Amino acid sequence: MHKIEVEKANEFIKKRSQEVVTTYRNRYHLMAPIGWINDPNGFVYFQGEYHLFFQYYPYDSIWGPMHWGHAKSKDLVHWEQLPVALAPGEEYDKNGCFSGSAIEKDGKLYLVYTGHVEEGDYRREVQCLAVSEDGIHFEKYANNPIIAEEHIAGIGNIAEFRDPKVFKREDTYYTIVASQTSDKRGQMFLFESNDLFNWTFKSIVAEGQKDQGVMWECPDLFHLDGKDVLIFSPIEMKVDDYSYWNTSSTVAFIGEMDWETGKLSVENTHEIDYGLDFYAPQTCEGPNGERIMVAWMQMWHRTMPTNELNHLWSGSMTLPRELHVKENRLVQTPPKGIYQTFEETLSMDEQTIPSGQIVFADSVLNQQYVQFAIEVAEQQKITFSYAQGNEALRLEYDATTALLSFSRTGVGYDLKGIEKTQLTKREVRVPLVDNQLKIEIFRDTSSIEIFTTTGETMTFTFYEQEQGKDMQLKTNDGPLVIRSFASGKISE
Repeated sequence: MHKIEVEKANEFIKKRSQEVVTTYRNRYHLMAPIGWINDPNGFVYFQGEYHLFFQYYPYDSIWGPMHWGHAKSKDLVHWEQLPVALAPGEEYDKNGCFSGSAIEKDGKLYLVYTGHVEEGDYRREVQCLAVSEDGIHFEKYANNPIIAEEHIAGIGNIAEFRDPKVFKREDTYYTIVASQTSDKRGQMFLFESNDLFNWTFKSIVAEGQKDQGVMWECPDLFHLDGKDVLIFSPIEMKVDDYSYWNTSSTVAFIGEMDWETGKLSVENTHEIDYGLDFYAPQTCEGPNGERIMVAWMQMWHRTMPTNELNHLWSGSMTLPRELHVKENRLVQTPPKGIYQTFEETLSMDEQTIPSGQIVFADSVLNQQYVQFAIEVAEQQKITFSYAQGNEALRLEYDATTALLSFSRTGVGYDLKGIEKTQLTKREVRVPLVDNQLKIEIFRDTSSIEIFTTTGETMTFTFYEQEQGKDMQLKTNDGPLVIRSFASGKISE
């Protein structure tokens, strides 16, 4: 059944992908050739290349029975589409091959994923295994599932039990899996194995408080810069100051793992990205030990213009980001390979603008990199208007509050969600460095990702109806002091 469904999906993609409308498609981000995508899965460095799988429904631009799409890259910027890796159809995964991860063992690539079955009020989620000799064609393990009801009896709900992240520590394999308590709080289970096939329950790694969401999804546990880091995606996390405004959020727990007890002692908790379109991040370890993270560049329960316009696709991945831990917080930087694709078309250094504003006319590109460093005085507010015409995306920094905000208000199609307050803007506190605001911006057709020099990120999608052409920098008080400004094209 699996081979038949995979071949059916691949044949559909081959025949129909030329019908996709490309108006809003990104060029240097990973996307599916046609259909719907969500969570990144199986992010792994295998045989000299990065492989990234993803939740995929090729037959429509809305969520459906989940397959695993697949692509690979040498530089995390240019991606080669590969055949569909997994398709639902077995008794244990007939309604979806849900999210999971990948690991290499003895030269083979193994996928660990959630088999999803849902019929009326009956719902079952179990963990399953598939293996490949070449990293492209996969066979499901004959004795699936490998982790099921007997492993979580009395401690977990088989209806909410998903998204295994597999890794190896010393001589033991581990997988961390998301679940839910009986009173609807998130919790993470840890299982261990000597061979990837036979698993035993180890511990509850972490358990949520009532204000930390009704369910946790997509866990990832890794050691970085002397700390243990658990990242995951809580549903309905309580708003806290400027954090967790999205109905579905992303969170980092940073602390120390006790491998005897299997418990994480948490020292710091914070949101991972302060935009409106970032969910389900997953990491992999690169060839030099670097830790790289990628996420779904979209959000649940939001308007999808490309679906409503019948463009035959929905969703994209973020840029992969390199991670570090500094002062018990995750710091994110863009992938190094992206700078090699940058062709500068505009630059400025050490300029003082007495009028307090400058317009860069006809400078906006669909695939673009912008970086600037602005001297910020007390009480000063800096505004960067991007893709300016009758409407504009706006990045603002207020020195009195140290708040960096980004707004897509009034830009293109309305992107409505289920939040009580309609969200078109997010804010985050960002400290100045040497009294300067230093920002990097990556635009790719319908997405924008903002990186600060202190490691915070903001990720947004937008769908222009009238293409903006200008950029403007201005301040509300005193001269505008530009230490550096550069902009240019990013090659596909």
